[in-house]
Amino acid sequence: MNEILIYFFMAVGLSMDAFSLALAYGTTKIAVNKKILLSMMVGIFHFIMPQLGALLGTELLLNYMSKANYLVGIIFLILAIEMFISRKEEKTGIITNLISIIIFSFTVSIDSFSVGIALSLTTKKITLATIIFAITSFIFTFTGIHLGNKISERQGEKAQYIGIVILIVLAIKYLFSI
Repeated sequence: MNEILIYFFMAVGLSMDAFSLALAYGTTKIAVNKKILLSMMVGIFHFIMPQLGALLGTELLLNYMSKANYLVGIIFLILAIEMFISRKEEKTGIITNLISIIIFSFTVSIDSFSVGIALSLTTKKITLATIIFAITSFIFTFTGIHLGNKISERQGEKAQYIGIVILIVLAIKYLFSI
């Protein structure tokens, strides 16, 4: 039971980026079917990425993961700029197709890859941990999108600025490894 609680707290930590970005995207009025698909895909990635991390080991972490943070930061910055440029348009969301859903899911799940490496060194219950990660990230993503929609309904155009700020903060976090 203690281990499950530890995995849950790890899952919450891993899901915070998904929640923050989902909150930002929720301000752009994502359709209900896309909310569910996006949340499911984030959950799937939060299951797969730590599994891959556990399989591929520390070699990849040492050689490539520090560079991945810069890539994720640049992606978030580009998304913030795109959101800023298109903020006056009435949109049904930037998440419009499967490719954008996969990119979103990957960027918020990349940090769980390194968690998978750490898990492989500390436990044999990686599948249990990754199931908890998947469920938690699904819930956090869906909740973030839903809250973003509610904020958008109440705050109108201001909500998109909140989303842009969230994206910029996430970009800074990854670019400068805060």
